[in-house]
Amino acid sequence: MAQQDGGPEQAPGQAGAPEETPTGVAGAEEARGAGVRAQEAPGAAVGAEQELDREAEAITLAVMAASRLIVALSARALASVDVPLTLPQLRSLVALHTCGPIKLAAMAATLGVTPSTALRMVERLETLELTDRRVNPDNRREVVLRLTTTGEELVDRVLSHRRAAIRALVERLPAQERAGLVPALTALTGVAGDLDPGLAPSEAGRLAGVVDDPLNPAP
Repeated sequence: MAQQDGGPEQAPGQAGAPEETPTGVAGAEEARGAGVRAQEAPGAAVGAEQELDREAEAITLAVMAASRLIVALSARALASVDVPLTLPQLRSLVALHTCGPIKLAAMAATLGVTPSTALRMVERLETLELTDRRVNPDNRREVVLRLTTTGEELVDRVLSHRRAAIRALVERLPAQERAGLVPALTALTGVAGDLDPGLAPSEAGRLAGVVDDPLNPAP
């Protein structure tokens, strides 16, 4: 029989059949992989958060240890003068040294104590001839607190003693570690300014040296 034109014959059921897409085992494995990745994403976020918590806690403990060191150095500097003062009383003197003559209410607000507590401290300092009260030359109806010459000299001696002690510790650090201290501490004090948005930068700078005792002990 003669063969018809149109090309070779195709097997039954083969004509126009699409190629099969490989599914089965490969598809199941791909689906499982996608599910595992979806489950791992929240776990990775939790792990990163835990790592951040550990880092923040370690830094917090280090800063607290440094604060205790500053308190100890302040107490040692205070012991270097022959005047029976407590750290809170020294803070009062430093406030007057930094801010100049101020009213009692301003002193109390600066130290974070009540006016009656501030008054008791001032009276104690007056008996030691370290402070006195004078009429405000700008407003004769007001009384301001100020350091006496003896008080100024005492504050200068105490702060100089503490500064020298801190400098001696810093100089014992390797040069590389010293270089990292300034940017780290500057950044920390910089973000602390956001705690009181009502405090102007100039005012924050003026009061920067007031709180001599980081632990802020009750007077």
